[in-house]
Amino acid sequence: MKFHISHTTRYTYSQPLLYSVQTLHLWPASGPCQTVVQWDIRSPGTLHAQPDGQGNRVHSFSLVARAEEALRHITVVAQGQVSTHGIAEFADTGGLPPAFFMRSTPLAEPHPRMVMWALKTVPALVAARARGEQPTVADLVALASAVADKVQYRPGSTSVETTALEAFDWELGVCQDQAHVMVAVCRSIGLPARYVSGYFYAAGEPELASHAWVDVCTNAQASHWLSLDVTHRCPTDERHIRLAAATDYTACLPIKGLRRGGGEESMVVDIQIEPRPN
Repeated sequence: MKFHISHTTRYTYSQPLLYSVQTLHLWPASGPCQTVVQWDIRSPGTLHAQPDGQGNRVHSFSLVARAEEALRHITVVAQGQVSTHGIAEFADTGGLPPAFFMRSTPLAEPHPRMVMWALKTVPALVAARARGEQPTVADLVALASAVADKVQYRPGSTSVETTALEAFDWELGVCQDQAHVMVAVCRSIGLPARYVSGYFYAAGEPELASHAWVDVCTNAQASHWLSLDVTHRCPTDERHIRLAAATDYTACLPIKGLRRGGGEESMVVDIQIEPRPN
């Protein structure tokens, strides 16, 4: 499928903003799952490409307000067209080794309670891992479904700072939390896993446009991965558009910045996804 995507982020400040630097994970990359036909980012400052060891396209810009200016707004618009291929299994030999995604991170930390839960919930998968066998697609889909059962989808129940263990214990969260729990559980049982940020097309449901899912490494030697949507309990398909993949949300959130001045900050995000003929 081909989609036209428009992602607008607008910041408003209660006092004049003196200085701001923003880092953007807002430029999707072409790969096995998709082809970026055209893409552009409009920002109030000059964009600079940044190196990224995890294979993402990252940019930054900075703003310095002149004395006579009263900078109260920042608007960033990312838009373009992407063709998705409906591929969930792929080799990723150009990025970091899968072992990198076994590392513990603040939002997706492995935990013994997750191991015990997995032993009870998906015993065949845990037993296969103990024997050194590669996981099957069916076993990983079963794990994703079990995580979705464990962490019930409830908007507003968590924040962007909620950890995987907190969501696991509270048994509530949104797609970000479900993805973090899936990543943490996989790492807990010896499977490299990474967090994926992106877009999801659901006709008539624009609130689902911003989405998160996971990549799980099924064969470390071949750097073979399976992309799974925990919220929808299935491998990803042509409805999914990838933005970035990293160890957890904090390593690939769409916009992250530092500022001086501005007082109170508010943010409004609008994402529009429209299917286009191929």
